[in-house]
Amino acid sequence: MEMNNIIILGVNADIGMNICKLFQRDKFNIIGTFRKDFDGYDELKNLDGVQLIRCDITKPDDISRLTEFVRNQSFNWTTLFSSIGTSEPIGRFFDLNFNEWEQSISINMTSQLRAIHSLYPFRNPSKTANIALLAGGGTNNPFRCYSAYCVSKIGLIKMCELIDDEAEDINIFIVGPGFVKTKTHLETIKAGEKAENNLARVKAFLDNTDDGTKFEDIYQCLLWGNSAGRKVVGGRNISLVHDKWGTKALENALVSDKDMYKLRRFRNNF
Repeated sequence: MEMNNIIILGVNADIGMNICKLFQRDKFNIIGTFRKDFDGYDELKNLDGVQLIRCDITKPDDISRLTEFVRNQSFNWTTLFSSIGTSEPIGRFFDLNFNEWEQSISINMTSQLRAIHSLYPFRNPSKTANIALLAGGGTNNPFRCYSAYCVSKIGLIKMCELIDDEAEDINIFIVGPGFVKTKTHLETIKAGEKAENNLARVKAFLDNTDDGTKFEDIYQCLLWGNSAGRKVVGGRNISLVHDKWGTKALENALVSDKDMYKLRRFRNNF
């Protein structure tokens, strides 16, 4: 069904793969992108309604191939979800290779925006389309040793607000999922002492029997954002762990305050 068409950028990531399976479970049609071979490829490929396409979003030619694929399939999407991201390079800014730092900005922010920009014309024109992104740490405090990741996520938060202001046919929002047990944490383990205090924090999380945020909870938050619509969540940064998403009380508060859950200076009018 046309109204159930979903594009997922990064189904090779743990979050992307699991969100893909949950959308498929609920009878959505999905096009998922992957940059490199991954363990769950055969499982996803054999699911009804799931199409996979290799696409490295840092390569403009790959994005062009993706948009051609979407157009040729007449796949008028209604939801686009990006699960792409890396925490590397990890370390203090002046100790890092700047080319690697700049590449991380591309992966975590600008290339995702390029993909969104390219896919925008192929959304379903009959309804407001949903775009959901993932936020990360460091929005409200320094996130030492993860500067490329942090500044990229903040950039995505602001771009949600900017796109929301400019494009009335898009419901775009960003979700901070909290700690999720994914392979991304292995990047911190690999960095070792370069991750400083975060190394012990990540090791403790991975060793704990608690899985942190569940994939099902991320999925339900995405569904809520889609159904609540642009008036409620458009341009907002939603914390899955700390916000009372899914409640009428929060929805009413968001509608009444356009500055809520956006990047703002604290006590700006003091």
